[in-house]
Amino acid sequence: MDTRKALDGQAIALMLVLCMVWGLQQVVLKATAADIAPVFQIALRSGAAAVLVGLLMAVRGERMALADGIWRPGLVVGLLFGLEFLLLGEGLRHTCASHMVVFLYTAPIFAALGLHWKLPTERLGALQWLGIALAFAGIALAFLGRSRGAVAEPAQMLWGDFLGLLAGLAWGATTVVVRCSSLAKAPATQTLLYQLLGAFVLLMAAAYATGQAHFRPTPQVWASLVFHSLVVSFASFLAWFWLLRKYLASRLGVFSFMTPLFGIAFGAWLLHEPIEPGFLLGAVPVLVGIVLVSGGGWVLQMLSGLGLRRKNV
Repeated sequence: MDTRKALDGQAIALMLVLCMVWGLQQVVLKATAADIAPVFQIALRSGAAAVLVGLLMAVRGERMALADGIWRPGLVVGLLFGLEFLLLGEGLRHTCASHMVVFLYTAPIFAALGLHWKLPTERLGALQWLGIALAFAGIALAFLGRSRGAVAEPAQMLWGDFLGLLAGLAWGATTVVVRCSSLAKAPATQTLLYQLLGAFVLLMAAAYATGQAHFRPTPQVWASLVFHSLVVSFASFLAWFWLLRKYLASRLGVFSFMTPLFGIAFGAWLLHEPIEPGFLLGAVPVLVGIVLVSGGGWVLQMLSGLGLRRKNV
C-alpha cells in the first residue's frame, strides 16, 4: 500500500526552494565561467559532494552493495550523470543560462517515453501524449526563435541549445535506468554516490583533456563552489529524495516546471540575458508539456473535480 501523501504546506515550501536553487545553478555556473570553466567546476563540486555523501553513509552505517551486481547499473547511471553535466557545461559556453535550464528540464519528457517503452505500469495516457507533442512543438519553436540581439552568434547559441537538449535526454535516460534496474530498491544515498563519482571522473578527465582544468580563486568562485557542492549536489538532492519517499511523486513532478521559470528570471536579472520573444513562444508549450507529462493523473483529477463542482452548483 502506498503511504505517500498529497502535498502539504511544508512540501510546497520546500519544492519552491528547491526549484529556485536548481534554477539558479546554471546562472551561477555561467556567471563564474570566466574564472573557472563550467565543466571543471561541476567536476569539483561532484567530487566534494561525493565525499559528503560518503561521510553521511558512514555515519548511518550504510555500505556500498557490490555482491548483488548493483554496481553495473550504478556504473551506467554514473556515466549518464557525468555525460549530462558534460553536455551542460559545454552548452553553457555557447548559450544563455536561461536557455540551458529550459532545455535541460525536458528530461521528464524523455524519461516518460523511456519508461513507457520499458515498464507496463508507466504507459502514457492521452493527456501525457498531448504534453509530449506540445513539448516537442515548443522545442522546435524555441530553436527557431533566434534574434540578432542574443549574447552569442545565432549558430553558436543554437549549438549550445542543442547540447542542453542532449543533456536533458541524458538525464531522462538516467531516470529510466534507475527505475528499471536494481537501483530502484537501493538507498538514495548509494544511487547519488554512483552519480557523483561518475560525474567527477568523467568531467575531470574532460576538463584536463580540453585544457579547461584551471581557475582563478576569486571570492565569487569559492562561493560558487560552496553553493554547488553543499547546497546543490548534496543538500538539494537529499531533500528531493526525502520528498519522493514521503509525498506523491506525480504531485512533486508538476513543480518541475517552476525550475525553468526561475532560471529564465535569474538569467535576465543577474546576467542581463535577453529574453527573446521567439524563445519564450517555444518555452511556454515546453513548460505546459512538462506539467502534463509529469502530473497527467493529477491534472485529470483536478479537471474531474471542477466538473463535479459545476454539476453540484
